Amino acid sequence: MMDWLYVIVGLVILLLAGDSLVKGAVNMSLRLGVPALIVSLTIVAFGTSAPELLISVQAIWDGVPGIAIGNVVGSNTANVLLVLGIPALLATMHTSECDTRKSYLQMIAATALFIALAFTGVFTWWSGLILLAALAAMLGYAMLEVKRHRKANVDEEEEVEGADPNLGWAKIVMFLVLGLIGLPLGASLLVDGATNIAREYGISETVIGLTLVAIGTSLPELATTVMAALRRQADVALGNVIGSNMFNLLGIIGVASLVGPIPVDDQFLSFDLWVMLAASLLLIPFVFMRKDITRLWGVILSAAYVTYLFVVLV
Repeated sequence: MMDWLYVIVGLVILLLAGDSLVKGAVNMSLRLGVPALIVSLTIVAFGTSAPELLISVQAIWDGVPGIAIGNVVGSNTANVLLVLGIPALLATMHTSECDTRKSYLQMIAATALFIALAFTGVFTWWSGLILLAALAAMLGYAMLEVKRHRKANVDEEEEVEGADPNLGWAKIVMFLVLGLIGLPLGASLLVDGATNIAREYGISETVIGLTLVAIGTSLPELATTVMAALRRQADVALGNVIGSNMFNLLGIIGVASLVGPIPVDDQFLSFDLWVMLAASLLLIPFVFMRKDITRLWGVILSAAYVTYLFVVLV
C-alpha cells in the first residue's frame, strides 16, 4: 500500500514541481530580456517534459533502465491513442483546419531514428549525442519557421505559456526553488514505488514503465488537450502531442543515455516500438487528409489503447 502511495504522491509532486519550474524559468527569462520566441522553443518545451526526464534519469541511477525507456515508449503511444482519444469523446477536434504536416514528418523521422538506434541493443552516450543533435536541428528549424511566421504577422502578439507580467522576483525565485527541489523528490518517490510494485507483483520494470509511469506522465498532455478540444483549439491539441512525442524520443532518452547505458529489452524490439510507430502513423488521415478527429475516432483510439494495455499486462 505504501508503494502505491509513493507513486501517487511522487506523481503529484512531479506535476506541481514541473509547472512551478516552467512558470519560474519563463518569467525569469522574460525579465532578463530573453526573446519570447527562444523561451517558447526551449524553456517551455524542456520544462514541461522535466518530470519524464527526471524519472528516466532517476531510473538509470536506481539500476532500473527499463522504466526509463518504457516511460518514453509508453508515453508516446498514450499521447496518440489516449491523449487524442479521450478529448475526442468529449468534442470533435477540427484538425482539418490545422497544417501540422512539417512537424508530423519530423516526428516520424525522430521515431525512425529512435527505432534504428534501439536495434543496436543499447542506448549509449553516442546514441544520446545523435538524438540530441537531431533535437537541436529540429529546434533550429522550428525557430526559423517561427521567425518567418512573425515577419509575415508583424502585429501578432507573442504569448508564452506560464508568462505573468505581474509576477515579482520573490515569487519567481520561489517557483524556481520549489521546482528544482520537487522534481528530484517526486521522481525518486515515483521510481522507488513503481520498482517495488513491479517486484511485488512479479511484473517487469519495463511493463511498469510502459503502463503506470507512462500514463501518469501523460496526464499534463491529456489535461492540455482536453481543454484545447473544449475550446475548439485543435491546432494546440495536435501540436501538443506531436511536440511532446518528438521531445520524448530525442530529448529525454538523449539526456538519459548520457547518464548511463539503457539496454533495450527484446519486448520493445518485437512489439512495443512497432505499436508506438503504428500509433504515430494513425495520425496520417488527420495530418494529410484533413480529417477531423470525431467521436467515432475517439472511440477507436481509446479502444486501441485499452487493447494495448490488456496485451501488455496479461
